[in-house]
Amino acid sequence: MKPTMSVKENYEFRRIYAKGRSGVSPYLVIYARPNRRGHNRLGVTASTKLGHAVVRNRVRRRLREIFRLNQDKLKQGYDFILVARTRAVGAEYRELERAFLGVCKRLGLREDKP
Repeated sequence: MKPTMSVKENYEFRRIYAKGRSGVSPYLVIYARPNRRGHNRLGVTASTKLGHAVVRNRVRRRLREIFRLNQDKLKQGYDFILVARTRAVGAEYRELERAFLGVCKRLGLREDKP
């Protein structure tokens, strides 16, 4: 298993928010922007509206794991930001995964492999 590369700097987040494409589901919002690297990078945001630190961290871990397990189904060379919405707190893992893959498909980020 290779680790997920992450978006860490504030200016990178702001650039992806401003110039990236976005897709929405009841559980999360995805912002995606092409980068000039050969791999995908991930940033996860969970506001304090979701709850205390334990709750926010659980949501972040789930979203990171969903991204990691489905990375081979995505086109490469993009920066992703996943923004958790309040419904993500009580959602089942499968619901979050289905929402993630659905939004990626709508944004045209799913890899079409035979």
